[in-house]
Amino acid sequence: MASSNPFFDDIRGRSGVDPPQTEESTEIPELINDPIQTVVKPNGTVSSSVRELLECPVCLNAMYPPIHQCSNGHTLCSGCKPRVHDRCPTCRHELGNIRCLALEKVAASLELPCKYQGFGCIGIYPYYSKLKHESQCAFRPYNCPYAGSECAVVGDIRFLVAHLKDDHKVDMHSGCTFNHRYVKSNPQEVENATWMLTVFSCFGQYFCLHFEAFQLGMAPVYIAFLRFMGDDNDAKNYTYSLEVGGNGRKMTWQGVPRTIRDSHRKVRDSFDGLIIQRNLALFFSGGDRKELKLRVTGRIWKEQ
Repeated sequence: MASSNPFFDDIRGRSGVDPPQTEESTEIPELINDPIQTVVKPNGTVSSSVRELLECPVCLNAMYPPIHQCSNGHTLCSGCKPRVHDRCPTCRHELGNIRCLALEKVAASLELPCKYQGFGCIGIYPYYSKLKHESQCAFRPYNCPYAGSECAVVGDIRFLVAHLKDDHKVDMHSGCTFNHRYVKSNPQEVENATWMLTVFSCFGQYFCLHFEAFQLGMAPVYIAFLRFMGDDNDAKNYTYSLEVGGNGRKMTWQGVPRTIRDSHRKVRDSFDGLIIQRNLALFFSGGDRKELKLRVTGRIWKEQ
């Protein structure tokens, strides 16, 4: 049984999972009518009981080699072993360096569905290959591309477009050209805040146009860039250009939109966009150079 010691309860957040102690308790029941919990193999059926055996009782994640066990047979993943100070979270015996080779071999014999099955992935993968597949699965959900807050929402593209419109009140536009004016009454204030996110629908796809101020060393600068709401391979089929100017001068930028799999911060910090220094931005704004008034135009086109 799981220990009620408060120290271990704090670590794992819920009771540990005890491996079966007798030969009788290791029988694997068949779940015929549960396609998510069951994977048909040539030699039988894998049940949820087997998955529970492979679940670390501390972090509750699937265990991968080396799988550790105590002298009483309770198992633990290698990542959690130092967290419990080398003591079994179930019986509190010292863990030592005993590996549960039998359980590692059981895991190697399993084939399981991708965890993104609910998003459309129908693949079945060997236990030890499943993690690698899931890290690259084309059906894995996207993070919300809104950069004005740390939004934790994930989903497919259609869901995120509705989320941006309804929850973040983002402007939505149709067409492959844009013409936006950005005004800031006090351009001396730069707080790494996003000023604008606009979503464009063209070529049957969605694109996010970002414009913001951030600190580059000691100097505040402005950056505009485009992200593609889809994977990188599809993003490379498109090109975009941006232009900003005033007082008879202009700056242009041409590039390939980055996928929203790349975080907003990653794109910004790689300077992959139209970067405008503050003094130049104020020059483009004209007037007394005390108010920022930038007009950014651009277009998106598809490479043949």
